[in-house]
Amino acid sequence: MSRLRRAANRRVAFVSSAVLGLSCIAGAAFAGTALADDAAAPAAPAGPPCAASARACVDLAGRQAWLMQNGQVIRGPVPISSGGDGAETPAGTFHVISKDKDHKSNEFMMPNGLPAPMPWSVFFEWGGIAFHSGDPQKASAGCIHLNPADAQAWFNSLQVGDEVEVQKADDSDDDDSADDDSGDDSGDDGDDGGDSGDDGDSGDSGD
Repeated sequence: MSRLRRAANRRVAFVSSAVLGLSCIAGAAFAGTALADDAAAPAAPAGPPCAASARACVDLAGRQAWLMQNGQVIRGPVPISSGGDGAETPAGTFHVISKDKDHKSNEFMMPNGLPAPMPWSVFFEWGGIAFHSGDPQKASAGCIHLNPADAQAWFNSLQVGDEVEVQKADDSDDDDSADDDSGDDSGDDGDDGGDSGDDGDSGDSGD
């Protein structure tokens, strides 16, 4: 009986060792998968570089903007373009001056002679600087171009007096904007011409 008991004990020990070995292998494989997943996970996008008090935040270097409320992002980041060489969008902290859903430029005209349109304009600096609908791929004459849906969201969300913070672009961004601006001035259609021209426009009226 003792020999049988010893043989049974050896079989139990062998089975236990095998199970433990499989458990370790499975655990290592799971840990390896988890580490691989962590390594493959994309980095979270950077948040807006503006104060919590800002209702609109603009990153000129990154060519993106956010709508904010109580320090929390409610829309964005969204693509933007800003002023080209010689007509750079000013950096700093501003406040919304006025809004005009169907603003027309008083200085820049379309090829047909009509005032250039500036849809969903939200002016935040004297001299005609505004958020408005335009082509985010082309530099402006100082305004912030937004895609139409984003421009409408900015118009609906921002109110007169709201804080707007614009973070300065770096030198490389200025060079890129200059390249875009030269193309915008010579090759824009009626709408793009309006978008580029709008920036000087609001300065004469602030409307």
